[in-house]
Amino acid sequence: MNEKAVVMGRPIYIRGWMRALLRVGVCLIVVMCSGQNGYGDVPPTWVLEVRLPSPESARQLVEMGLTIDNVTRDYAVIYADASERAAVESLGWPVRVLEVQPVPTEEKAVDGYRDSGDIAALFSQWTSAYPHLCRAYTVGYSVLNRPLLAIKITSNPDVAADRPAVRYIATIHGDEPVGTEMCLNFVEWLLTGYGTDARATRLVDETVCWLLPLMNPDGLAARTRRNANSVDLNRNFPVYALDFSGSWTPGALLNTAGREVETASIMEWTASERFVVSGTFHGGSLVANYPYDYEPGVPSGVAAISPDEDLFQYVALRYSMYNPDMYASTQFPQGIVNGSAWYSITGSLQDWSYRMFGTLELTLEIGYTKKPAISTMPTYWAKNRDAMISYLETALEGVRGLVRDRVGGTPVEAVVWVEGNSQPVFSSAAVGNYHRVLLPGTYAMRWEAAGYIPWRQRDIQVTEGPATRVDVNLSTGDLNGDNAVNASDIQISVNALLGEGSPDAADVDGLGLSITDLQWVINRSIGKTAAPAG
Repeated sequence: MNEKAVVMGRPIYIRGWMRALLRVGVCLIVVMCSGQNGYGDVPPTWVLEVRLPSPESARQLVEMGLTIDNVTRDYAVIYADASERAAVESLGWPVRVLEVQPVPTEEKAVDGYRDSGDIAALFSQWTSAYPHLCRAYTVGYSVLNRPLLAIKITSNPDVAADRPAVRYIATIHGDEPVGTEMCLNFVEWLLTGYGTDARATRLVDETVCWLLPLMNPDGLAARTRRNANSVDLNRNFPVYALDFSGSWTPGALLNTAGREVETASIMEWTASERFVVSGTFHGGSLVANYPYDYEPGVPSGVAAISPDEDLFQYVALRYSMYNPDMYASTQFPQGIVNGSAWYSITGSLQDWSYRMFGTLELTLEIGYTKKPAISTMPTYWAKNRDAMISYLETALEGVRGLVRDRVGGTPVEAVVWVEGNSQPVFSSAAVGNYHRVLLPGTYAMRWEAAGYIPWRQRDIQVTEGPATRVDVNLSTGDLNGDNAVNASDIQISVNALLGEGSPDAADVDGLGLSITDLQWVINRSIGKTAAPAG
């Protein structure tokens, strides 16, 4: 059978064998054109839907080290290179190819999603129109030197303030661009609603709100999950027990060695801002996923419980309950899930942010379709706007305050602990402010900083609504303000114990004036930093 085509205005006929050769030529051209996005030398990635023989079979895929994108009772979606695809097919389970990435240029040119150039133009417009509310920043660059653009929104944005920093990130996977549009819509809502919408005004006045709409601009350009080095950025963050063993120590250098440039940029930004709550948008499912994604010794499919499990359920619900479709999920009760209980992954942003800095970080899957028609974005926005607002508002709950030097009043970068909870948060070096989201209850807390005597406070009451304020003035043991700890300070402590002078001034550990305070001062005067015995 012959087919008719038109070339230069003249009809020609293509025989069957010629048609086959033409199709091969078109495929070669598509592969060559993919190099326009810097992906010309990157081997293809297959997006596979794997039918599971049983719900427990997903664990086998995890143990094979595959990049899993979604797991339901009946199937899993994975991203695989040629050898991984062969390994999956060797299992004998039904496999269906959903897509091959990078996507050919002509298939992505008309989808309408905004890229880094569009975002830069919008940020320029917004910072010009609202100079009293926002600033734009480049927090890093991609492998192909595209900027990672973030916008900071808060009243009086050039002044460091006692406000919790909150954040949304989108499109860490380049084939999941819906979150980019949600972030841009949220920016516009905050800026245009300031002064007229009560909730927008409160967020702008009481938080420092950051949005990074596009973390993987190279992946977006090629419509591929991975970056230009074919690395999944949400598997590229340091892994607990393998790359680090505990939370950050104030003053310590952040180790970004071996990380992708996009990953390293987000790590450094996170370290500098100390985000209280944060969410990263994804696509492919519909659920608010919370840490841990991975805990050594806990198999995939089993919940890996963090010290803040109940709190994470609460903040995840604060998102899902305002997204009707998410909350009504038949797979995930109330639209939330522990990461490891769904399926275990290593190197996720949410686990690293939480374990390292105490950031309450969620992975927000906001739609089953990764790249829906751009015309559906108003519907997505309507379903996610109130959820986005509600989640960030949780940063204003719990306990907050300033940590300062008792003598000079300068900010102190401290580690803030809740007794009985092994995950700390940190006060900022610039202002000394800390924000510890907690559920209503009664708590004991501890503040520690290098060179200072730890301060403890008991019976802190947390209620629903605005955070309880607890300001802390840490002491070095210098009671007379002469910038030294010596016999004079010991004498002041002794006098206070004998009923002379102010007992509050001599209470250096927050537990009330006692012989322990004297021992603290003595220890500090001779260079000891250990707590007094007993």
